Amino acid sequence: MNLIETPSNFRCGYVAIIGLPNAGKSTLLNALLNIKLSIISSKPQTTRRRILGILNKEKYQVVFIDTPGILKPRYKLQTRMMEQVLTALEDADLLTLILDVTEPRHPIEIDLQAMNPKKKPVILLLNKIDLINRQNVLPLIDTYKEFYSFEEIIPISALGRDGVDKVEEEIVKRLPLHPPFYPPDVLSDQPERFFVAEIIREKIFERFYQEVPYSTEVVVEEFKERPSKKDYIYAVIYVERPSQKGIIIGKKGEALKKIGETARREIEEFLGKEVFLELRVKVNENWRFDERKLKRLGY
Repeated sequence: MNLIETPSNFRCGYVAIIGLPNAGKSTLLNALLNIKLSIISSKPQTTRRRILGILNKEKYQVVFIDTPGILKPRYKLQTRMMEQVLTALEDADLLTLILDVTEPRHPIEIDLQAMNPKKKPVILLLNKIDLINRQNVLPLIDTYKEFYSFEEIIPISALGRDGVDKVEEEIVKRLPLHPPFYPPDVLSDQPERFFVAEIIREKIFERFYQEVPYSTEVVVEEFKERPSKKDYIYAVIYVERPSQKGIIIGKKGEALKKIGETARREIEEFLGKEVFLELRVKVNENWRFDERKLKRLGY
C-alpha cells in the first residue's frame, strides 16, 4: 500500500505491550498477529529485546512493540532491557499494560505515573482469566479502576485467544489517522537471522533450568541461501562459564543435538524451507555484566 492507495480514514500507530516478567506479553503479540513471532517460555525474562510485530488490515496498521518484562536491573544486560522498555514507551502512541491475574502482585509495582509522564492512553489487560474463578473478574476490574485512569480494562486469555479481538478493536479506535509506516507484506523490522537465533534460544529455555538459560546468548554467524540444497545456518551459543558449556552440550553431545533438532524443525516451519543447522557452544565469560561484550552482541 502506498500513500496514493491509502484511504483517508486509515489508522496507524505504535502500541507498546508492557508488563511484569511472565505476564504474557509475547503470547499476546503472537495471538494478535495470529503467528508465532515472539518466543515464549514459562520462565520469566525470556524476552530481551523489543520486537516489532506489524498487524496489517485493510483500514489500519498496528505496529506492536513487544518489550522485556519490567524489573529492577541486577546486571548490565537487564539495564539494557529496561532501556528498551523506556524507548518503547517513548515511541508508542498507546500503551497496553498486561497483568497476570493469577499472581498476587499489585500493579503498583509498575509506576505508570513515572514511566508515562506524557500521559499516553493506557489499556489494561487482565490476562489468564481462564485460570481463576470468573466471579472474581468484576471485583478485580473495580480494584484496578482505582489504581489508574485506564482507557479500558479488558479481561483476556492470550493463550486461549479469549478477548483478543476485543483488544484489537479497542486499540484501533484509539490510533491516529495516519498512512501506514510499513508495506502491507512486512511482519517485522527484524531480519530472518534474528528470529532464527530467538528460536534456538527458546529451545534452550525450554530444556534447561536455573541460571543456565539466562547465561546464554545465541548469535547466527552464517546464513547462506543455497538454491540447489538446504540453506546453511551456523549459530554460536555463548555461555558464561565452562561448566555451562558442558551442560548445554551434554553427555556425548546429546543435549546440543536435541536443541538442534527441535530448533531446526521450528526454523524450517518459520522460513518455509529446509535448512542445515550447525550449532557450536563457546564461553564468553560474564558477558551479561560487561558493557563492551554486550555491545558486541548487539545490546
